Amino acid sequence: MEKTKLEQALEKIKQAQNVLLVTHERPDSDALASVCATIDILIKLKKKFLAYCYHKPGLQFKYLIHLEKITSEKNFNFSDFDLIIVVDCGSINRTKLENEINNKKENQFIIEFDHHQKTSDYSNLEIRNPKAVSTTEILYDFYKINKIKINKNVATCILTGILADTANFLYPATTDRSIKISSEMLSLGAQFPTIMENHYRNKSLAAMKVWGSAINNLEINKKYNIAYSVLTEKELIESGITEEELDGISGFLSNLYGVNAILLLREEKDKIKGSLRAQHPDVDVSKLARILGGGGHTKSAGFEIKCELQKTENGWRLK
Repeated sequence: MEKTKLEQALEKIKQAQNVLLVTHERPDSDALASVCATIDILIKLKKKFLAYCYHKPGLQFKYLIHLEKITSEKNFNFSDFDLIIVVDCGSINRTKLENEINNKKENQFIIEFDHHQKTSDYSNLEIRNPKAVSTTEILYDFYKINKIKINKNVATCILTGILADTANFLYPATTDRSIKISSEMLSLGAQFPTIMENHYRNKSLAAMKVWGSAINNLEINKKYNIAYSVLTEKELIESGITEEELDGISGFLSNLYGVNAILLLREEKDKIKGSLRAQHPDVDVSKLARILGGGGHTKSAGFEIKCELQKTENGWRLK
């Protein structure tokens, strides 16, 4: 990570009059933790800001400091902001502000903090590190290099992102550095039990049954040695479970021994959402995800396709 970029980002924030802070739709732990950690910086610097996310954060994130300051109501004028900070988005279209960003005014400056592979070039200052396990790890660098004190609430945010994106250090992407940062965050008062309680012990009986269906539906494509499972829209509607309760299924399925990768497909109205996970050292699932219009990391990626699934005697087909 280039130290100068992190310092430049702080200078731009200090100079800004009105800041728009954005993350991606259907925000996950790393996205929301990154937003909340950035909000803490903006408050410290007494900046006027608005934090926006297209979808409302789930209740399991209520322990994150400043979560209540994030709005999902698009009742603001994009041109009112001279600085836009985008965190953990991966792809610009996931902000649901793609048109506004692509047509921004000359006086509007965009800073991007992200650990995903680059998919588009839209920011004025791109702070990207695909080797970081989470965007909160990059924000840790921002705090450290700019000598901003990390309090226990920010430490909880940083630890949340790291734990979520490494599945509690189980994913191959886990690094010595991410473990060291996590240890430091714990020493600063990060609320590890609270994180665990809200993210890993929050499944209802209905959700556990859906997870069971995902396991029961597992099949293996022997040609490519890829395991796949399908959750139909009917199954999900009848279960009544929330989007948040689906979080983590793909990572759990990736524990299957001996396969090159895992693909979880789930129907949602007129589209299919795909989640890819890989444990094999030579498999990069992000390449397939990008071909299908998505993106992500080498071992964890996703995509969406406008279509429906149909079950036939020979397996599942797109229609």
